[in-house]
Formats: sequence, C-alpha cells, structure tokens
Amino acid sequence: MDRVTDVAAAVESTVDALTGVLDAADQAQNPSVPPAQLRVLSIIAQNQHTNMSRLAEALEVVPSSASRLCDRLEATGLLRRVPDPRDRREVRLLLTSSARKLLDQLRERRRAALADVLDRMSAGDRQELVHALRAFADAAGGEAGNEALRTA
Repeated sequence: MDRVTDVAAAVESTVDALTGVLDAADQAQNPSVPPAQLRVLSIIAQNQHTNMSRLAEALEVVPSSASRLCDRLEATGLLRRVPDPRDRREVRLLLTSSARKLLDQLRERRRAALADVLDRMSAGDRQELVHALRAFADAAGGEAGNEALRTA
C-alpha cells in the first residue's frame, strides 16, 4: 500500500469508521440535540468571543440561518445572547451551564466509545496509530490537533 491513492482510500475508510463510532456516541445523548445545533455549541465553546456574524462564517451559512439555530438553542436553555461589552451593537453568544454539561458528557461518551475500540488493538498498534496521527497532523499543518497527540 505504498501508492498515495491507496493510502488516501485507507484513510478515508478509517475516517468513515471513526465517524461511525463518534456518531453512535452522539446519538446516545438524552435529550437529543441535532448535529447542526451541536456544531453551534462546539464553535461557541471554542471561541468565547463568538457573535452572530462569526458563527455564520464558521458554519458557512447566512446570518439568518445561524440566528434561527441560535433561536432554537436559546429556547432549549443551551444558549444565551448578551450585549458585547466591547461593542453594544454586537451580541455575544454564550453557552449556559446546561450546554457546557452537555458538551462535557458528549466528550466523555465519545472518548469512552473510542477507548472501547482502541482497547481491542494491541499496545503496539495503538503506539503506531499515535505516531501515524502525529505525522498526519504535522503534514496537514495542524498544530492544534498535534497538541492533543503529544499527551497520548
């Protein structure tokens, strides 16, 4: 499997398997939060200064679509809109404690699901996987993703 196209196909297949494991963990949440809304919560969790225009840009949607997603999240108690103290014309999007708890639980379920799969691998295969993922992150220029791999 030295041809780059063969390796790319193997990576794609692996990503599909990984996505399946993570999706199964996501679906185990109760109450269920749709994937688009989970993505909004994740984006806001990663950037404490998110406003509607930054959110729409990150989602690659028009601001009105982002606003409707936020309406739903606000109605379920997972999101708050507050005036930005730096510019009162802007609205900052903040996660509620319920949203943070939901994201923490989701992260725990995902890690547990991944751990179940990784536990079926030999210690040597797990080390090779970490090595390969570090190399991939380096090649992709992903310093942020590599940070998590350094602790593995």
